[in-house]
Amino acid sequence: MISKQREAEIARLYHVEKWRIGTIASELGHHHATVQRVLSATGVERALLYQRATLIDPYVAFVVATLEKHPRLRATRLYAMVKERGYEGCVGHFRALLRRYRPRHQPEAYLRLRTLPGEQAQVDWGHFGKVQIGRAVRTLSAFAMTLSWSRRIFLRFYWDQRMASFLRGHVDAFEFFEGVPRTLLYDNLKSAVLERVGDAIHFHPTLLELAAHYRYFPKPVAPARGNQKGRVERTIRYVRDNFFAAREWADIGDLNRQALEWMEGAASDRLCPEDRSCTVRVAFESEKDKLLALPDNPFPAEDRVEVEVGKTPYVRFDLNDYSVPHEHVQRTMIVLASLDTVRVTDGSKVVATHPRTWDRGQQVECKEHIEGLVLAKQKAKTHRSLDYLQSALPQSKRLILAVAERGGNIGNTTWILLQMLERTSRPDELDDAIGEAVDARTPNIGAIRTLLERKRTARGEPPPVAVPLPRDPRHQHVVRPHPLSTYDELQKGNSDETA
Repeated sequence: MISKQREAEIARLYHVEKWRIGTIASELGHHHATVQRVLSATGVERALLYQRATLIDPYVAFVVATLEKHPRLRATRLYAMVKERGYEGCVGHFRALLRRYRPRHQPEAYLRLRTLPGEQAQVDWGHFGKVQIGRAVRTLSAFAMTLSWSRRIFLRFYWDQRMASFLRGHVDAFEFFEGVPRTLLYDNLKSAVLERVGDAIHFHPTLLELAAHYRYFPKPVAPARGNQKGRVERTIRYVRDNFFAAREWADIGDLNRQALEWMEGAASDRLCPEDRSCTVRVAFESEKDKLLALPDNPFPAEDRVEVEVGKTPYVRFDLNDYSVPHEHVQRTMIVLASLDTVRVTDGSKVVATHPRTWDRGQQVECKEHIEGLVLAKQKAKTHRSLDYLQSALPQSKRLILAVAERGGNIGNTTWILLQMLERTSRPDELDDAIGEAVDARTPNIGAIRTLLERKRTARGEPPPVAVPLPRDPRHQHVVRPHPLSTYDELQKGNSDETA
């Protein structure tokens, strides 16, 4: 960049003193391209700035005519065309010369759009990166709705941009505003517009149900016309810079609580662009009465998925398994999911309710469901113990496999490990000892106990104290042994019969 004073000096030397561009560049110490740019800004025709003979000169007429028909034609394609006609320069030199003759794009001017209070709101999604949750990678998205007149903002974060989250964002926004705008502007996203040919628009049927429920008019903007919903576009940028940047949060619930505080605080205390004499909070109070009244019941915005229950009493939803009563296996069920809860229904009856997990590959269980299955089928007990053991001690899976390969007693090994897990206060140490025993090719309980004893001795801890058993009346019973002479008499009787 050069100063305004230097730009004026360049213009004076060219127009008054009639210096050439090369002379001005050498005398003032600038590149000739800088001098050409300054003179071009002062109104000098581009053709007059480039008077030195170049290799492209014989092909200028062809290049200009081609660019008039195809203004966006790439330089590499045009280079191939002129090369076929005898051009001998390289592609880099041709690309630099082509900038002189390519027609400049005329920037489009836009009218400032104004709306009435309560007339319009604009809706959009914002992408805020990916977040690792356990073994799952979730996409953090922000649903934003901005009232066009007062610039009141509603912001809510979700782990996806599916239809259920889209609907839930509308319902929560209307409750936050305590009213409904008459028109909502959308981008041409699939949750709003399934298909569009010119002015013929095929809306998503669920969005039309939502619009009918709240009695507003859905209106998609023209394709590639983001300026028509510039208010919500600026809202997304404002959220990135003023709220989300460098913010720490524990989970999405905590993030949404902070977003609510921000909406009620800093976002509402900024000056209103429509009326700089008041804040957004004051402008919204005057717009609030102009909004449409809310219906008696909110629109159902839960995620609704039809699932099949297999032979095991679990339904698969969003990469995780949720338990159901074992009486409902081999049936088709309906999953209704919110941000926090997963409900499984059989017809109109809710058969299971679980907290929702956003991890993947998790088994979310209800204790009553599993206990009911165990009572109904005792064979499930062994498998249940193995599942619990492998969940608490991941290395136990390797030990069980090693015991099985050696023909050992899997049931006895499982029972002893469960007893050791129940008595220990260091499950991680027990798991490490199991792994060391397997690695040392001594997959047995004795080796595991020896390793645990070494760790205890290294820490300088005393040996464990025996715990007295509780008093039980059955322990007082005396078991009298049967006399073995009875068997001798039986044997003698058999011998007499044989004789």
